[in-house]
Amino acid sequence: MKKSLGIIGIFLAIFLIASLFGENFLTGLNLQNLTNRTALYSILALGASIVIVTGGIDLSIGSVVCLAGITVPWLLVEFEWSPWQVIPVVLAGSALIGLFHGLLITKLRLQPFLVTLCGLLLYRGIARWMTGDQSQGFQGEFGDVRAIALARFTVPGFRELGIEGFRVPATVIPMVVLAVVIGLFYSRTVWGRWILATGRNESAARYSGVPTERLTILSYVACSLLGGFGGMLFIFDIGSAQPSDFGNFYELYAIAAAVLGGCSLRGGEMSVVGVLVGAATLQLLRNTIMLVGVGSQIEFAVIGAVLLIGVGADELVRRLSARRAERLAVAAHT
Repeated sequence: MKKSLGIIGIFLAIFLIASLFGENFLTGLNLQNLTNRTALYSILALGASIVIVTGGIDLSIGSVVCLAGITVPWLLVEFEWSPWQVIPVVLAGSALIGLFHGLLITKLRLQPFLVTLCGLLLYRGIARWMTGDQSQGFQGEFGDVRAIALARFTVPGFRELGIEGFRVPATVIPMVVLAVVIGLFYSRTVWGRWILATGRNESAARYSGVPTERLTILSYVACSLLGGFGGMLFIFDIGSAQPSDFGNFYELYAIAAAVLGGCSLRGGEMSVVGVLVGAATLQLLRNTIMLVGVGSQIEFAVIGAVLLIGVGADELVRRLSARRAERLAVAAHT
């Protein structure tokens, strides 16, 4: 939890600014949409963090979101598959993408950056070719699955706070479940500790008997699986999408949320709470930029600056803490 204090402070500061200067920020509809987008991006960020903790990177998340999301209405409408046929096929295909990445990285010793960068181009190209570069949507045939994904739950007490119309999106449920499962996996299982050890020092972990290659492969499978799952939730949320731009920059938001949340790009560090707050901070920042009238043209510049400041401050605090611990250790021996 201590690792997350910095990003929690940034989140609270932005929330205060948005509350004071953002018109219609504290309205039920805006907070509901903000919560929904945070839940969706948090799922992608959790997937990215699983790979980052091993010392790897996945730049193909946005294209996996595109391919998985576009495939859902494509199969439902064009081929008249049932939702219960589409969902397992899309999830299995997403997992196979992660398996493909993991095998290339572990067996052929290719760099994760290169493998997933090629995947970024490959999967979007497949999505555009598969659909003829045409927008894909449900065309009124939403089905029970999309109705479930669009469900909202009333929370008592918000009306007394002066916030009317706020309802919790159903997407919060899978986000919370995934966060709890991943948190317990890293803190309570030997496999989770092995993955952390792999990220800290892969050679030492391998010589200690840790199946580092298998864990790396499973990490990429989990990342792509969550990317595909997130892609389905995104397409259920928006209803239709164009394969040429659906999912653009989603991988950057996912990676940025993980890094802001305390995941070191060197590997070996993980904070589920931090990842969730990091994703919430980025979405809150986007929302604030639009509401205060700064202009969407500089959205990426502002987010990049905040990310740089946050990561720089976190690294500075870590170095100061390390020096303090070193001084205490020296003083204890003297």
